[in-house]
Amino acid sequence: MGLLDRLKKGLSKTRKGFLGRIEDVFKGRDIDDSTIDEFEEVLITSDIGMEATVQIIDDLRQEVASGKIKDYEGVKKFLKEEMLKILGLAQPFVLYQERPFVVMTVGVNGVGKTTTIGKLASRLYSEGYSVIMAAADTFRAAAIEQLEIWAERSGAQIVKHQSGSDPAAVAYDAVEAAKARGVDVVIVDTAGRLHTKMPLMEELKKIKRVINKSMPGAPHETLLVVDATTGQNALRQAKMFNEAIGVTGIALTKLDGTAKGGIVFAIKKELNIPVRLIGVGEGVEDLRDFIPEEFVEALLEGNG
Repeated sequence: MGLLDRLKKGLSKTRKGFLGRIEDVFKGRDIDDSTIDEFEEVLITSDIGMEATVQIIDDLRQEVASGKIKDYEGVKKFLKEEMLKILGLAQPFVLYQERPFVVMTVGVNGVGKTTTIGKLASRLYSEGYSVIMAAADTFRAAAIEQLEIWAERSGAQIVKHQSGSDPAAVAYDAVEAAKARGVDVVIVDTAGRLHTKMPLMEELKKIKRVINKSMPGAPHETLLVVDATTGQNALRQAKMFNEAIGVTGIALTKLDGTAKGGIVFAIKKELNIPVRLIGVGEGVEDLRDFIPEEFVEALLEGNG
């Protein structure tokens, strides 16, 4: 199965729910205030977000009034253009800085953060880069063990301390080790919840400061991992983490298990944080760069 076919398969739940409902609104009916209102409801309940919905509906009313859109096919073509306009240019995950390139991954527990790190490490290793993973989620012994399994599987090195130790110290040691060993990339895993009185965001700020001490300018990427199945909750998490520590990119996981793939548009429109990576399946190759044209095509043109 080719990459685009895999993406189409991964987005099938979102596509069926979304396109099916749009078709129900417009097929065989006039495009007027009544059908446009129904269409607006479909957009809002598809997790596309209020701001993106308002833009799409305002533009649609103008196009209909000027006589450019007359039927369902016209709406579909218009929707494709609008979606691409909202998503803008592709901003995939790239290594752009001096080495080591430091990626700090953040996100609440359960979103697939450690798995995303493992898949990203596998991909980078297969592209010829050396990778160190930092097990800085020291509050969960299971997270350290999971990262060790991924390190073994992906060919990456791992820097870890014992469970319960200072997460910032682990991150610092990993960056120092990467500098000493000439390693290309450091990927830092962090906690999604703390079992201490220290608030999570303060802990993450501390890790960020300590990484920057070891390497000024780092982390070069602060990657927020969010679970697409949580819809609007993913948007709230993105706002919260962005306000606290400044998110530079998003990895959106579990798109294959949800009808809420529209959240991609809400995140871009309301926060203007680029979605860099998307997860559309279990395999290592199912963590892929987010390319707006591919995503919109898979969403609107896929079969079934």
